[in-house]
Amino acid sequence: ASLAKTLIIEVNKNMPRVFGSSMIHISEVDAVVENHVPLMQQSMPRAREEDAVIGRLISEIVSDNAVLQLGIGTLPNAICPFLANHKDLGVHTELFGPGMKELIVKGVITGRTKTVHPRKHVFSVAYGTDDTFAFMDDNPSLASFPSDYVMDPKIIAQNDNMVSVNSIIQVDLTGQCNADYLSGHMFSGTGGQLDFALGASIAPKGKFIIAMPSTANGGNISRICALLAAGATVTTPRTLADDIVTESGVAELRGQNLRQRAKALIAICHPDF
Repeated sequence: ASLAKTLIIEVNKNMPRVFGSSMIHISEVDAVVENHVPLMQQSMPRAREEDAVIGRLISEIVSDNAVLQLGIGTLPNAICPFLANHKDLGVHTELFGPGMKELIVKGVITGRTKTVHPRKHVFSVAYGTDDTFAFMDDNPSLASFPSDYVMDPKIIAQNDNMVSVNSIIQVDLTGQCNADYLSGHMFSGTGGQLDFALGASIAPKGKFIIAMPSTANGGNISRICALLAAGATVTTPRTLADDIVTESGVAELRGQNLRQRAKALIAICHPDF
C-alpha cells in the first residue's frame, strides 16, 4: 500500500476485524468501495481413514510448547483433533483455519511459551466458515502480518520448537519432495512450504514434517517412488525434510545417508508397493 500512488480499499461488514500490522488508517486511503457480500465458506472435507491415522502419528512427534504451522488441505489439519491433550502450543502459520481455532477455544493453543510474539497467534491468511470468522473478529490474541514477514525464514527460525506440517504429491527415495507438479503440468504454487522448511530446520528444536497418504489415484499409484516423474520440480530438497509420515508409519530422514533414507521410505510405502 505504501508504494501505490492511489489506494482504493474494499470494505465488507462481514469481514472479521483482525489485529497485527495489516491495518490501514483511513487517512491513507484515496477511495472506499463498499461491497457487503457474504464471505466464502470453506469447511474442511471429511477426513479419510488414513488421514486420522497420519494425524495421530504426527501428534505423537509434536511436543508440548511446539509452535505450529499447518499447510493447506485436509491432511495437515487432521492432526488438530489429536493435539487436544497437548499443552501451551503456539501458532506461527501462513494459513489459519478451523482446526487451530478449536484448539485455541479448548485452551491447547495459548502461545504462552512462544519466543516470537508470545500469546499471539500469528498468521497471514485465513479460511473457514462464519463460526471461524466470528471467532477472529476483534480477537486481540490473533495477529495478522504480511506474508513477507510471516514466511521469512529468519523470523520463523526464531521460534523455539517450530513444527511445520505440510503435504506433498510425491517423494523419491532420497527424500526430495514434489508438491506442485502433477502429470506433466504445474499443479499448484509452492506456497510457503520451502520458507517453513528452511525456518524450521534451523529453529531451536525445530522440525519439518511431510504428511501424505502412501498412494494416489484410488491406490493405483505410490506417492513414494524411486525417482520423481520426468520434469517434476523439487519443492523441498532432501536436506530439509525431517520426517515423512504416511498411514504406514514415520520415516525419520534427518541425518540419514541415502541408503538409510531409501530403507526408511520403503518401510512406509503401501504394502502393494
